[in-house]
Amino acid sequence: MSESQLNNIEGVAADGVEAADATAPAIETTTAAKLTTKPATAPTQPTANINHYAYRVRWDGDGERFVATCAELPDVTFSSASQLEAFVGIRGAVEAEVARLAANGEEVPEPLSERRFSGRILVRIPPELHRRLSIEAAEQHISLNRLISNRLAG
Repeated sequence: MSESQLNNIEGVAADGVEAADATAPAIETTTAAKLTTKPATAPTQPTANINHYAYRVRWDGDGERFVATCAELPDVTFSSASQLEAFVGIRGAVEAEVARLAANGEEVPEPLSERRFSGRILVRIPPELHRRLSIEAAEQHISLNRLISNRLAG
């Protein structure tokens, strides 16, 4: 394609939509009228720090083993006769799962310890329970919110 032909189409693409400015970094023009596009790089997802995940090791009386879990990845578990081995094992299993998720372009869960919580939740309850709790809150001279918060806190 000659330079004059390139100049004629520089402002309008083949489908009639305005093309990007020839000086834009995404498109380069050369004297040979060759158009090359720079490859778009995919955004990289930061890998979560598995040290910040919430782990739990508990005794399973039925299986007579320690079972380790990770709150952020509930499908990943590890069991062992040793509590320490269960903890070390779950960390290895979580590390492998996070690597697999990242390699496949899947979302890696953010550690619960790094999430920001608003302190607000919406709970749907039966109308009769709502009535009973409202009466109890009024009798205690506190808000319904305070009554429920106190109950949740134990």
